[in-house]
Amino acid sequence: MTARILMAGGTGLIGRLLTARLLRRPDVELDSLVRSPTLPCERRIDFEALSTDQGGVAAAPATVGISCLGTTLRAAGSPDAFRRVDHDYVLAFARLARRSGATRFILVSSVGAGGRGLYLTTKGEVEAAIGSLGFDRVDVMRPSLLLGPRADRRPAEFLGQRIAPMLNPLLVGRLARYAALDADIVAGAMAELTTETAPGVYVHHVPEIRALARR
Repeated sequence: MTARILMAGGTGLIGRLLTARLLRRPDVELDSLVRSPTLPCERRIDFEALSTDQGGVAAAPATVGISCLGTTLRAAGSPDAFRRVDHDYVLAFARLARRSGATRFILVSSVGAGGRGLYLTTKGEVEAAIGSLGFDRVDVMRPSLLLGPRADRRPAEFLGQRIAPMLNPLLVGRLARYAALDADIVAGAMAELTTETAPGVYVHHVPEIRALARR
């Protein structure tokens, strides 16, 4: 059965890797919504218009929605601007996917979502909001530090990528969820989840993400 996937955030670190994987699959039809399309599978979207109910994109039929959207406080420029992307845009896209017929949704979140601080609080709130939209199945990816080249410069993350490989072997048991993870492993796990149909809300930390990607 063909999976009709509606995706947002396809130009980010995970999104680019996931797009490449999905385009190689004969059982997938990918409709990727981005600001500046460069691939045949991509369409232009105005996330600001979408988040304020001004339209911005026509709802195409979909069975699975995938959000790889996300930014940082540094890139956004202010707490309000950060929340606009990581909460409002993500939620608006999830609603679009639901209107398009998607019964399943896959979301890139973060380890510690729902905790203290702007970043983790925002991630937890958007997870909860998406869980209330009526999808039959929601898969939440909660990686820690991502390894891989980004288009945007993130100095703190760049430093972390250099240190993480030395620390990962020390993170065992419950601490394993905080291990740094190659972004392509996350993309591989998400590609696997596009075929899962068992209902419910599933939260995947680093150990579960690794297991999914190995399947």
